[in-house]
Amino acid sequence: MEKIVNVSHSGGSKGKSADLGNPAQRQSRSGSYSPGSAAVSDTHPSQSQKRHLEGVLNKYTNLLQGWQNRYFVLDPELGQLQYFINEHSKVQKPRGSLPLIGSSVAPSDEFPFMFTVCAANGDFFKLRASDVREQQIWMTQLQLCARRHSDGNAKVMSQAEGQQKNLVNSIESLPSRGPLSSLDQDLLLLKATSAATLSCLGECLSLLQHNVCQAAQHITHGHPNTGENNSWSRPKTASEDQMKNGELMCNNTSARHQPHSPIHRSKERLKDKENSSPESVDSSEEITDTEDNEEEDLGVLDDQRSVILHLLSQLKLGMDLTRVVLPTFILEKRSLLEMYANFMAHPDVFLAITSGATPEERMIRFVEYYLTAFHEGRKGAVAKKPYNPILGESFHCTWDVPREKVRPLRTTSSSPAPAAAAAHSAQTSSNEGLGSYRLRFVAEQVSHHPPVSGFYCECKERRICVNTHVWTKSKFMGMSIGVSMVGEGVLHLLDHDEQYVFTLPSAFARSILTVPWVELGGKVSISCAKSGYSATVTFHTKPFYGGKVHRVTAEVKHNPSGTIVCKAQGEWNGTLEFTYNSGETKVIDTSKLPVIKKKIRPLDKQGQYESRRLWQQVTTALKAGDIDEATEHKHQLEERQRREGKQRSASSSSWKPKYFIKEGEGWVYHNPLWKTK
Repeated sequence: MEKIVNVSHSGGSKGKSADLGNPAQRQSRSGSYSPGSAAVSDTHPSQSQKRHLEGVLNKYTNLLQGWQNRYFVLDPELGQLQYFINEHSKVQKPRGSLPLIGSSVAPSDEFPFMFTVCAANGDFFKLRASDVREQQIWMTQLQLCARRHSDGNAKVMSQAEGQQKNLVNSIESLPSRGPLSSLDQDLLLLKATSAATLSCLGECLSLLQHNVCQAAQHITHGHPNTGENNSWSRPKTASEDQMKNGELMCNNTSARHQPHSPIHRSKERLKDKENSSPESVDSSEEITDTEDNEEEDLGVLDDQRSVILHLLSQLKLGMDLTRVVLPTFILEKRSLLEMYANFMAHPDVFLAITSGATPEERMIRFVEYYLTAFHEGRKGAVAKKPYNPILGESFHCTWDVPREKVRPLRTTSSSPAPAAAAAHSAQTSSNEGLGSYRLRFVAEQVSHHPPVSGFYCECKERRICVNTHVWTKSKFMGMSIGVSMVGEGVLHLLDHDEQYVFTLPSAFARSILTVPWVELGGKVSISCAKSGYSATVTFHTKPFYGGKVHRVTAEVKHNPSGTIVCKAQGEWNGTLEFTYNSGETKVIDTSKLPVIKKKIRPLDKQGQYESRRLWQQVTTALKAGDIDEATEHKHQLEERQRREGKQRSASSSSWKPKYFIKEGEGWVYHNPLWKTK
C-alpha cells in the first residue's frame, strides 16, 4: 500500500498525491508496522497555519506492548493532538490527547523518522512516521499549531516575566550589607513568592487552555445518553497507551529491535541453577525492626528559614535539584532505599493477590494493595527528604507472614465456579497453623547520574515477585519542590503467567517556608496485557483554594468490553471506599490496617554499603539534634563517593551493580524468580 498525503483546499483545488517511501523498506524496518494515510487540509487558502492533519503514526505504548499503530488527528481549532485506535473510531471519544499550547516538538535519533511531542503539563507522545517527508509534515504542522495557540498566553507570560525579572534585578542590585541589603529575609521571601506566583500564572493559563479544549472536544464528540447503560458499562478513556515514564523510558530501544521485550527475553534465558534468594544472609541473624518512621512535626525554625531563603534565592523555576546540596536539617532518618521497603508494610495483602480466582479479582486485589501501600512508606505529613542513596548502596530485609493472615481485603465480586470456590476455601482453611511465608526484599542504587534505584521482592512459596526501577527526578517549583518517580515496575504472578506493569506517582513538598507538608500527585497506570484488565489511579493535588488533601480515585477496566468493574475513592493515607460492579462496597481504613514489621540484621552484621550501617552516624546525629555533626558525616560520605567516581574515570572503568543488570532502559534483578520456573 502506497503512502499518500492528500492536500485539499476549500477553494476547489483538487487533491495532490505523492509517494512518501518504499513500503518494502518500511516493512523491513519494523516487522509489524503497517502504513496508513495522512491527509492535510486547509479550511481557507490564507489560513496556512490552521491545517487539519490526520493519519496513521506508530506510537510507543510501554515496555511490554512496544510500538502500535494509532490514527492521529491534529485539530488546529482545539489546539490538540488526538489519537484513536483506527480511522473508523474517529466518531468516538479520542483514546488520548495532548494540549499543544506551550508544547515542544522535536526529532529523535532513537529510531528512523521518530519525533516526540511533549506537552506543557508533562505528558508526551513518542511517535514514528513512515518516512522523512511524513515526519517533517507532522512536525511542521504541530509546531505551527503550538505556536499559534501559545502566542496569546506567551504575550501575557512575557510581560509578567519581564516585571518579575525587574523585581529580582532591583533586589540583587542592593548592597549585601546595610539596613536594606539584598539578603534581607523579607526581600528574599519576596523573590521566592514572585517566582512562585509566576509559576502559578503559567499553570493557570495552561489549565484555562486545556479546559477550553476539553469543552470544545465534549461538544464535538459528545453523544446523547440513551439511558441504556449506566456508568459501569460506559467506555472510558484508556490510559495504558500513556505510560508516564518520562525521559528514562524515552530512550528505550529494545522493544523495536528485539523480537521480545526485556521481560520476555529474560524468561527465555537458560535457567540459572543458583539460589534465587535476593541475599545470601543467614536468616537466623535477622531481628524484628524496632525503628519508627515518624518524624517530628516542627515546621521550619527561624534560623533554618534563613538558610532556606538563601538557598531559594539561588534557584530558578524548573531547576533540576539532583546536583543541589540541600541542608541536612530537612533529612528524615532513613535512606530512600528503605523507604521503598516500607511500601511493603502490608505483605499479607500483597501475597493475597495471587490467590484471586479470576483475572478480574487479581487485578482488583493488586489495586487494593497499591492504594494501601503508600501511607506506611510515606508515614506522617512532615515533608522531610530521605537520604540520597550513594552508588552501590543496598538495603535488605524480610517479612515472615503468618499463613492464616494471607487473605483478601474483600471477597470476589464475580461468582467463581463451585469447584474453584471450594478449592479456595480449602486452601484458606489449610493455611491455618502452617507457619509463615517468607518475603525477601533487596534494593540497590544502580546509577548516580541520573539517580536510579532498583528494588526486587519475592516469595518463592507463593510464586510471586515484583521488580521495579525508579529514577527520582526533582525540580524547584517556587514555594514547593516536586519529585517525579520516573520508571516502572512489573509484578509477576507465576502461577497465572501474568505480568502487571505499573508506574508510580510524583511527590510534592509544599509550603517549604512555613510548615512543610507532603502530598502525592499525578496519574499512574496498571495494566495486564494477558488478561486485558487495566487500572487508572489518580492522586489529586490540593487545589489552590478549598478542596481536600491526599485525595485519590481509581478505576479498574476490562479493556475488551470497556466495562468498569471497580471504582475507588478516598484518601491514600486515610479511608478508601471501593465500589464493585456487583453492587458490593468495601471501606478500608489504611491507618487501622495491621503493619507487619520487617526483619533486618543488626548493624554489626551488615555490609559497609548497606543503608543502615552506611548512614548510621548521620542518623545518630540527627536523633541527637546535632545538625552540624550530621552535616559533617553526610559530607564525608558524599566526598567518598566523588573520590571513587574520579578513580573510576581515571582508570576508564565503569560501575557494575551487584544485584541488578541493565536490560534496555530498565534494570532487572540478576536472578529473579521467573527464571526458576
